[in-house]
Amino acid sequence: MIRINLVDDEALIRAGLAALINAENDMQVTGQAADGADVPDLVQRTRPDLVLMDVRMPRLDGIQATRTLNTRPHPPRVIVLTTFDNDDYVWGALRAGATAFLLKRTPPEEILAAIRIAHRGDTLLFPTALRHLAATQPAAPTPAARAVATLTERESQTLTLIAQGLTNAEIAQRLFLGVETVKTHVSHILAKLGARDRTQAVIAAYDSGLIRPNTHP
Repeated sequence: MIRINLVDDEALIRAGLAALINAENDMQVTGQAADGADVPDLVQRTRPDLVLMDVRMPRLDGIQATRTLNTRPHPPRVIVLTTFDNDDYVWGALRAGATAFLLKRTPPEEILAAIRIAHRGDTLLFPTALRHLAATQPAAPTPAARAVATLTERESQTLTLIAQGLTNAEIAQRLFLGVETVKTHVSHILAKLGARDRTQAVIAAYDSGLIRPNTHP
């Protein structure tokens, strides 16, 4: 059973998501909050696997709430929710450790699929959306971004293809490698960057300048 917390200042949004999620056999809503300031206590009490987090809230936004969660041991995965696909807050939330973002207008079946994908530990990459967001943001010399310089040439190639949304099998085909070799490269990339998942590695790649949003295919 996937345990989920809902954090959004709009009660109607929370009610709709709760009805959608609780109708599924493999997931349930274990807690709700209307503001990011309430997230640490909520998560401590309910121990969710995943948090669906609004980015814009009145007292504490989803960026700070996500950053706070990721300073604690074994944090839940966070999918941030936004109204606009060019929301500056989204990039901040991804930098703070969110696994992915979804538009609030996303069809219900896609929201459910995203929850299951994130829970499995896979990453929801939206290459075009990430590229558009990155184009509006200045590079940031984060520890992960600085660590990009330590990647080997093959690891850098692999990370660039990850940013294009390719799977391990597709990367293997593109680089003429075995899938297990690609998995090893991905593991080394995450370890060197201190990244929790592929999304965080891609954010570091943009922040380091390895990938430039205006020229990335």
